Amino acid sequence: MATPAEDIAPADNFAGARKCMVDSQVRPNRVTDPRVLSAMRRLPRERFLPASVTALAYADQDVPLGDGRFLMEPMVFARLLQAATLRDNERVLVVGAGTGYGAAVLAACGCRVTALEESAPLLAIAAAALSVEAPGVTLVAGPLAAGWPALAPYDLILIEGAVPSIPAALIAQTQQETGRIVGAIHAEGRITQAVVAEATAAGLGISPLFDCATPPIPSLRPTPAFVF
Repeated sequence: MATPAEDIAPADNFAGARKCMVDSQVRPNRVTDPRVLSAMRRLPRERFLPASVTALAYADQDVPLGDGRFLMEPMVFARLLQAATLRDNERVLVVGAGTGYGAAVLAACGCRVTALEESAPLLAIAAAALSVEAPGVTLVAGPLAAGWPALAPYDLILIEGAVPSIPAALIAQTQQETGRIVGAIHAEGRITQAVVAEATAAGLGISPLFDCATPPIPSLRPTPAFVF
């Protein structure tokens, strides 16, 4: 005879974990944007993960996706979106989109989203998940440091992983005066910080938001220089 726990379908278990993620991880960290909260309550993170790690879908941590990449910790991700001050119908580029979850959340918040990824295995997961959960997202493949100039300028660029500095190509593809970039910066020997950067005529103004432990994007790490 099945126990009560065994009678609960996996989808129901995930739905409960999804609600708990928002109520215990996201909202207590001063995330109040109703669009972000609603999207994260609705979208099934487990569908954006490799089968081997679906049990970690709602954990309070960065979840490994393979190829040295991670799905960003829910609290950090939500706070970045709140800091971005999302506006309806904005053109958004997600750099290092991974398996597409962040792009799906932004689309659910009313943005026009282009998701850029360079890893073939992650692109395959993203294509399958986005076709069901966020079919309006434009998924593109290419080197992350180059951005996606074909659809620039962007009102917002989200970098889904830590970088030593914001690539010049992304700065150039950000709408002047009103454009923003959000992500995490990890300079050598320093604590990783979530940041929001604003594009102005005088250059990029970067404001730190909070400390975080977001893993770096391997391909955007600096290439070690040969020393004689």
